[in-house]
Amino acid sequence: MASRAPAQTGRVLLGFRKWYYNLCGFNKLGLMRDDTIYENSDVKEALKRLPENVYNDRMFRIKRALDLSLRQQILPKDQWTKYEQDDQYLTPYLDEVIRERKEKEEWMKK
Repeated sequence: MASRAPAQTGRVLLGFRKWYYNLCGFNKLGLMRDDTIYENSDVKEALKRLPENVYNDRMFRIKRALDLSLRQQILPKDQWTKYEQDDQYLTPYLDEVIRERKEKEEWMKK
C-alpha cells in the first residue's frame, strides 16, 4: 500500500498542474509559460542568446496573443498550447545568465 502512495500523489499533482495551467489562460492565446516571464535585465540577456528561429517563434506567439487580446477573442480549442507541448525554451538560457551574473558579483566582491 505504501508503494502506491507516491504514484497516486504524483498523478494527483500532475492533474493539479494541468488544471492550474489551463486556469491561467495564457495557453488559450497560444502562449507558452516562458512567453509570460517578466522581462528584467536577466531575461533580456537570455533572449539575446536564443537561436533566431526560437526568438521568431516567441515573437509570433506574443504578437498573435496581443492581437487576440485586442479583439477579445481566444484561439479555437485545438490550437491552445497543451501542458505536454509547453517546453521551457528560455529557462536554460536564463539559468546560465543568472549563474554568470552571480559569479561576476562574487568576483567583484573579492
